[in-house]
Amino acid sequence: MNSRRDPRGMRVLVTGASGTFGRAVCTRFDRLGARVVGLDRAPRVNDPVEVLPCDITDETAVPAAVAEATHLLGGLDLLVNNAGVGGPAPAEFPPGAEARRQLDVNLLGTWRVTAACVEPLVAARGRIVMLTSRMAVMQLPLAAAYGASKRALVAYADALRLEIGTHVGVTCVYPSAVRSPIHASTAAAGLSLEGMSRYEPLEGVVDAVLRAAISRRPYRDLTTTRRGAVEFFLARHLPALTDRIVARTLAGRVRSGAFQDADLAAGVVDRYSS
Repeated sequence: MNSRRDPRGMRVLVTGASGTFGRAVCTRFDRLGARVVGLDRAPRVNDPVEVLPCDITDETAVPAAVAEATHLLGGLDLLVNNAGVGGPAPAEFPPGAEARRQLDVNLLGTWRVTAACVEPLVAARGRIVMLTSRMAVMQLPLAAAYGASKRALVAYADALRLEIGTHVGVTCVYPSAVRSPIHASTAAAGLSLEGMSRYEPLEGVVDAVLRAAISRRPYRDLTTTRRGAVEFFLARHLPALTDRIVARTLAGRVRSGAFQDADLAAGVVDRYSS
């Protein structure tokens, strides 16, 4: 028996559709014969599928955009919650505009879109795929807002699964670091985590999203590489060990002078150097 569903004709909505991950996901599903519509705050003229303008932090705009997308698709079989932002937000400082922005997009924006999609997804016995992050289970330093938003997103997915899981599959996908513009603002602040993570190919992330969408039975959690699976296991079952590994790696980055010109990392540099 074939263990996968046929993606041809599948009605798919992708958020953050004009970004690095979103364009790749849209392209893959479109080439497989799915019907795909995207949402993005700033659609591009060369997007691979039709992308509707939508700021997912706007409580009024989201239901209208989802209704339009669902109408264009004739229903909804799959929601890929891909939209997300990152940026410098060390845990030792009070949460400012940057932390609020990441929480509003990564957590609340996803929540808004999902809530607007529940009715058509339940009707279709559909699927939801959440693009979370390895940082949802293994936090890295100097990026507290991103990790907190992604861990909270997993908690939201868990609650959602309990509420609608009788009719809709809910899968969390956990990529590690992938080269994309999401890291630009962190690097500009002198807080680049180069050396803290091993980059993985974008195609592996797209493969995991597709696997979550077309598997006969919905997955709860999916990692995107073998290394990611090991990290996920260790972070879930041996968190003290992963803390020590990350702290040791951070100490090495500090000694190398990686953060010497970053004001936001001055406290970390001082503490790890003393």
